[in-house]
Amino acid sequence: MRFIALILNCCCCAFAATHHQCQVRPTNFEGWKAEELSNDWVRLAIVPQLGGRLMQVTFAGHSYLFVNPQYKGKYFPPSNKNNGKWFNYGGDKIWPLPEGRQDEQHWAGPASDVLDDGEYQLKILSQDNICAVRLDGPADPVTGLQYSREISISGDSPQISFHAVMKNASSRPIRWSVQSVTQYDTAASGGGFNRDFWAFTPVNPQSAYFNGYQVRAGLADDPSFAVDGGLFTLHWQYLENEVWLDSTAGWLAVTDNSTHYAMIERFQYFSGADYPGKASVIFYKNGAALELDNHDLPAIRSSTREESPYYMEAEINSPMIRLTPGESYAMDTQWFPTRAGKDLKGVTDTGIIEHPLAAHSTMKGLRISGWFGVFYPGKLVAHLYDVHGVQLQTIPLQSVDPARAVELHEELEVPQAAERVSIHLIDEGKDHGSLGESKIAHIN
Repeated sequence: MRFIALILNCCCCAFAATHHQCQVRPTNFEGWKAEELSNDWVRLAIVPQLGGRLMQVTFAGHSYLFVNPQYKGKYFPPSNKNNGKWFNYGGDKIWPLPEGRQDEQHWAGPASDVLDDGEYQLKILSQDNICAVRLDGPADPVTGLQYSREISISGDSPQISFHAVMKNASSRPIRWSVQSVTQYDTAASGGGFNRDFWAFTPVNPQSAYFNGYQVRAGLADDPSFAVDGGLFTLHWQYLENEVWLDSTAGWLAVTDNSTHYAMIERFQYFSGADYPGKASVIFYKNGAALELDNHDLPAIRSSTREESPYYMEAEINSPMIRLTPGESYAMDTQWFPTRAGKDLKGVTDTGIIEHPLAAHSTMKGLRISGWFGVFYPGKLVAHLYDVHGVQLQTIPLQSVDPARAVELHEELEVPQAAERVSIHLIDEGKDHGSLGESKIAHIN
């Protein structure tokens, strides 16, 4: 055992890759003055002028977010002259919930106001090992809210971290939820819309919604939606719809099966908290919609790309929070770009599971297989356990990187007493946790 441990330690030391430090620099993005955060995997384009939006995330050459071609390089400051019109630039931003126009306890958006269109001030907080910026927005006298948000990356993985703060900038108590709203591009590279675009989140086993989700707008029997193996599955189709979920698992996934790129958004769910409409996660599909015309006959509205561009929103909600004057509340979320498609089965702290780990004994030892996407670079290591849970052996496997899908097919020599195997991801001596675990199926 001491010899095995020595091999493992040396192997991991040899693998400890040297990553470049992250960088922060000013840039021009699609005609807007922007700030870019980058490392060896990701490049973020932040445009403070557009309500503090993160306008694009590019990972291993793949761009995730929708950028509205109608407004590229343009800016429309909040003004009463806009009569509540919404200028949808795209990208990622934060909004308040609940929405509505019936009273002061609802945000009359999306609309051109200081929360969505106000110019934010950007400050660089740190560079090199961790690159972080803070975006401070103007106070909104209508809602009483003032937003700020920190966005950061490091040099050793593609993980993106967000710290969103809503503050009561008024002289009265207020009560709101803060919402992360991300518009993903669902256009196909060759024209038209992407017919192989998917989204997932675990269904709450004790959901307050029928079938585990609630359609809030659009067709109740929209063929885009399904529940399979405890996962709510959305196959994007060009039909406008909004669906709410009271998921408690703390993650959602968006995948492009045509390119096998995925984004995992993680958040903390607070059991027993009062979420807006009970929803912790919302998906919105932009697209054509059915409505009644002037003669009360069914008609299709917004059925062209110009009228209704190709995108989908993934939204994460905080609980409803009461804030006294000057009081603040923060929501922390993390994004993990990686490689995966529509076969997603689950998410761990280390990566995505597409084909769960399987382990079978052979005449020579043990055959393991699985298909994954990882959040961090490093090396996979097999941990073998006996029937009592005692660790018998650790075996270094293959090197992995978030920019590459992981197909695991290996045959190992293991002790006969091995009954269980767990695959961990190790990077520079740090154990990120298990990617998958399986009992060993023994041959007769």
